[in-house]
Amino acid sequence: MLNLLRTRQPGAPGSETSLVDAVVRVDPAEVLHRLSGQASHIGRDAAETRGVIEDTQKIVLAQLQAMQQLHLELARVRETQQAIGDATDDSRGAVVQARQQVEQVAREVTGIVDVLHQVADAAGDIGQIALQTRLVAFNASVEAKRAGEAGRGFGVVADAVKDLAGRVETSSRTIMGTLENLDRRIEAFSRDIRVDPRADRQGQIHRAFADVETAVQRIDVAAETSRTIAQQVIERTQALGQDIRGAIGGLDVAMGCSDRFLSVSEQLIDGLAGCGVETDDTPLIRSAQAAARQIAGQLERALETGQVDLPTLFDEQYQPIAQTDPPQFMTRFVSLADRLFPAVQEPVVAGSDKVAYCIAVDRNGYVPTHNRVYCQPQRRGDAVWNTAHSRYRRIFNDRTGLASARNRRPFLVQTYRRDMGGGKFVLLKEVAAPIVVQGRHWGALRIGYRF
Repeated sequence: MLNLLRTRQPGAPGSETSLVDAVVRVDPAEVLHRLSGQASHIGRDAAETRGVIEDTQKIVLAQLQAMQQLHLELARVRETQQAIGDATDDSRGAVVQARQQVEQVAREVTGIVDVLHQVADAAGDIGQIALQTRLVAFNASVEAKRAGEAGRGFGVVADAVKDLAGRVETSSRTIMGTLENLDRRIEAFSRDIRVDPRADRQGQIHRAFADVETAVQRIDVAAETSRTIAQQVIERTQALGQDIRGAIGGLDVAMGCSDRFLSVSEQLIDGLAGCGVETDDTPLIRSAQAAARQIAGQLERALETGQVDLPTLFDEQYQPIAQTDPPQFMTRFVSLADRLFPAVQEPVVAGSDKVAYCIAVDRNGYVPTHNRVYCQPQRRGDAVWNTAHSRYRRIFNDRTGLASARNRRPFLVQTYRRDMGGGKFVLLKEVAAPIVVQGRHWGALRIGYRF
């Protein structure tokens, strides 16, 4: 390639300008190699940007869901406060009704007190009559004794009347004492329930009713304040929800832009790697293509020898493995993959410190057999550890995984943000080559490697 630089030199003697032609020779392979490295850095930055946007999308979506849940909870709070307000209205009505009933009782008690006073007056009169009767009977008894034998019968009657009058007097005093005691009790009860226009003289029961009414009023005011605040917060959460939805829309746009940016960088890497010039990716591309051919050859021989049939090899009925997190699955070709794939996959991983993994996946991104280091049995209840160490029997149908699995071109180079669990990610490049068995696209051989 020749690059002709024409440079104008002002102020040359004898003329206004002069031209100096310089010819610079540039090595095309060197330029392409440098462009490949720059494209790799761009792809890494694009993948990192895409990952940050994706993480932000998840956070914002979680915030939106939390906001929606808060909105529902606040609506329930508002309904509860409304129910409290209705209950306080009922309570005030009940207190008023109870106060009226007590006032009615107070009036009845006043009538009872009046009757008791009348009974007390009557008992006092009976006592006076009994006293006078006893005096008369005593005088009659004295006169009967003076009369001698003739007044004996009259004396007996007089003594009987005197005794009877004594008992009547005693009963009258008992009735008076009982009435006085009853009057004191009724008076005390009447003081508790009576209604007095002077507030400081109200009975205890009415004061208690007043306290209840005051407390109910405070509850109603608090409930009304709470309803108002809940409504304000609901309106605010609605506004925030709209803002969050707007942010999600913006993030979707940013995600689309980052995807296009990443695709451009990957296409650039892909194009440079396929132009025949040796780049950093070329050795890994050759390894992926060679490993894909080996896996395809293994599967074709297995078909020829009857170790497997086509329906089993292309089985897509993924059966969930119980109590696995992240979920793992079984297919009918798993046992065959366990026998054949490690012989191809493990040497690729061992052959370079740059290689993070080498796996064969079906066209849906299902990994029947991962590298040994990632085929650890899952630990119950430890999803973070499982994500990093139990990567076999899983379906990786993310953007990179599905694109690699369904790629049918000679190779595909991508930039990959690998999820290792617990919010940890590793930025890798990945090259994938298709695996074709008897003319049918089975899946891909994926090699992930470090920058």
